[in-house]
Amino acid sequence: MKFTLDWLKEHLDTSESLSAITDKLTMIGLEVEKVEDKAKLLAPFTIARVIEAKQHPNADRLRVCMVDAGDGKPVQVVCGAPNARTGMIGVFSPPGTYIPGKDITLGVGTIRGVESRGMLVSEAELLISDDHDGIIELPADAPIGGSYAKYAGLDEAVIEINLTPNRPDCTGVNGIARDLGATDIGKFKENTPKQVKGTFPCPVKVTLDFGTTPPLCPAFALRLVKGVKNGPSPEWLQKRLTAIGLRPINALVDITNLVTFDRGRPLHVFDAAKVHGHLTVRRARKSERLLALDGRTYELDDTVCVIADEKGVESLAGIMGGEASGCSEATTDVLIESALWDPLNIAQTGRKLDIHSDARYRFERGVDPNFMLPGLELATELVIKLCGGQASEVTLAGEAKSPDKLIEFPVDEVKRLAGLDLPLPEMKRILEKLGFFVAGTGKSVKVAAPSWRPDIEGKADIVEEV
Repeated sequence: MKFTLDWLKEHLDTSESLSAITDKLTMIGLEVEKVEDKAKLLAPFTIARVIEAKQHPNADRLRVCMVDAGDGKPVQVVCGAPNARTGMIGVFSPPGTYIPGKDITLGVGTIRGVESRGMLVSEAELLISDDHDGIIELPADAPIGGSYAKYAGLDEAVIEINLTPNRPDCTGVNGIARDLGATDIGKFKENTPKQVKGTFPCPVKVTLDFGTTPPLCPAFALRLVKGVKNGPSPEWLQKRLTAIGLRPINALVDITNLVTFDRGRPLHVFDAAKVHGHLTVRRARKSERLLALDGRTYELDDTVCVIADEKGVESLAGIMGGEASGCSEATTDVLIESALWDPLNIAQTGRKLDIHSDARYRFERGVDPNFMLPGLELATELVIKLCGGQASEVTLAGEAKSPDKLIEFPVDEVKRLAGLDLPLPEMKRILEKLGFFVAGTGKSVKVAAPSWRPDIEGKADIVEEV
């Protein structure tokens, strides 16, 4: 699980240093695997203008570029990128620069008889994305000589934690901040989503159809937002996704990715114009197929849960959407889905079809059932804010609820299992900050775990939290 320090601070009010925060994360069981200080790694890369790009005298596919990196001294660079041309703004690295995507340190070189004193780089060479088809192109108003990392929002520290399967609540930045907020390092910000009032009924209905077999979808919520204008997401959102290794696609898709990583709540969006009639959540039928958003066609059977319209399968439930109903820049009406899925079935389907998606990663661990509807509200709010449009009322099939689980907890268990002699008020303070309900004042109290903690089964789990 990756996130930036600034992103964490949107959910945690703290003035502590990066090292103090990472130490505290490991101390509370969220082991920090890696911290990427991209500001340091990308410091030598500057914004530059190609003053002139002409044909290499000895190579058809190479260009000889004169580059202005902001110091008034043009530098000659030999470049093989197909988009290298006079007047473009790119990213320059001088000799002595370490190129992370190539694992080399750049020197002054001679390429086919022409000296090259640096490099114009691609996103792949900076480990920003897999795009190596051309060098980075920046807008005409990008500041020549300025830091590329700062300009592109890549100067934030990126923290990566190693999550154990029993902590689905920390597959979102909000959950990580909540855990930190129970310590002395900062104060957790609730950031509760606002309810968006629908102005018309949702025209698409949803049916859960599992017959006499166990239901693989306890609840499914859907709403239409009509009159949206989809296109590239705003710069702040693109930078946030890019920082954690995701490729921005368009505003609607980027919003779902943001909510997935911000709240641990996967969502899906359908282009409403491409959905035929109403939706049914069911088991796939033998020989049904789906061309998914990853470009692969999957052969399905009745062990797989799908979302289908009146013409056939539109999505692999809780794992990946279908190409046919995907959102593009031409989308004007969008259906937003927020649902609950059977974790075991999601895991089995993912293994069977060999699909590793961010949605699968979260649903197979179990998501917070009580955030299914607030997650839909948050996504709706973002869609209207970034794309405009008008929201329908929510249509709901099934019921989203967490099981009531009250645990009788002897207060002396903390001393017996952990060797800590803590007074009850301190135990209550810690547990309540983590979202637990604690009732009683005697030698034994009743404790209920919050809906986002399905891993809490008994007394030992509560001791571990304290």
